[in-house]
Amino acid sequence: MIPGDDGTRSLPDTLSGALDRALAPDAAAWLEQACAAVRREAGEVEGRFAVAARRCGRGALDVGTGPGTAWSVDDAVRVLLLAALPVRGAALAAVVSRLYRIGGGPERRAVLRSLSLLEAAGDLGDLGLPLVEDALRCNDPRLIAAAVGPYGARRLGAHAFRQAVLKCVFVGVPLDLVSAVDERTDAELDRMMADFAAERRAAGRALPPDVAAYLHTHRVSTEATA
Repeated sequence: MIPGDDGTRSLPDTLSGALDRALAPDAAAWLEQACAAVRREAGEVEGRFAVAARRCGRGALDVGTGPGTAWSVDDAVRVLLLAALPVRGAALAAVVSRLYRIGGGPERRAVLRSLSLLEAAGDLGDLGLPLVEDALRCNDPRLIAAAVGPYGARRLGAHAFRQAVLKCVFVGVPLDLVSAVDERTDAELDRMMADFAAERRAAGRALPPDVAAYLHTHRVSTEATA
């Protein structure tokens, strides 16, 4: 988890610092001008959101993360564009929902990664939750990983959160990318993970290491469901 990825206002500063080191002067100037335009008029975000990768690049971005939490340049640029939006509440939700609906995978991932920030700074509340729920219905591990970030971890109900964790297990999203999994675990999630482990063992298949680590950390036995 990067500094500020819990929804605090330090996330734009973290991304801005990383982009300062990564962007060529013309790309940096474009981003500065694009954010200024969005601050003046929310409707300016759509066109700039779509061309962010072309104008700034798609390379990996070093933001001081550990393995599995990689950001790309276009991810960060799009999040900064969203952070510049001058609208709040329902108006903010309408803008980001449209960007999500009309976007491809990279655009959708950036919207999902921005939700925690927008929740803190833009009174988003539960209005971004339908986007998280939509992402959790797909099979793209990158979108699912973004959906189970801090915003999803705070806003998903208990049943939906359990299903999201299990979805991560099935599609190969590492459980260390699921925000607050240790804090939100409960007896029912333990049972579901134990059932999964028992089914893998019965089929003669290896247990994913992160599932084994979860079972060990939470002292969950699979014997009763074997």
